[in-house]
Amino acid sequence: MTFGESIQTCFSKYADFSGRASRSEYWWWVLFVFLVTVATGIVSDKLSALLSLAVMLPGLAVGARRLHDIDKSGWLQLLYFIPLLGWAILVYWAIQEGKEPNRF
Repeated sequence: MTFGESIQTCFSKYADFSGRASRSEYWWWVLFVFLVTVATGIVSDKLSALLSLAVMLPGLAVGARRLHDIDKSGWLQLLYFIPLLGWAILVYWAIQEGKEPNRF
């Protein structure tokens, strides 16, 4: 999946928590959000905050779909609330290949 396809897919599945997301779809989305957040942060803090709110739901959705691809529940994103350890676990899972077959 290319950068543009990934962004288009994530916005078209804005609040779709079902299904699966490939590694490329997830990581292109993460890069897009990072770059746009940095760019809007340079322009205005308020604009950056608005952007963060706008991409929060699709970010959670693509994260849940990515976890589904490795046969894990999307609820495991709650590990982000555990500093360092939770983040490290989720990044480790996000770089793994998808599992076949899985329940999602």
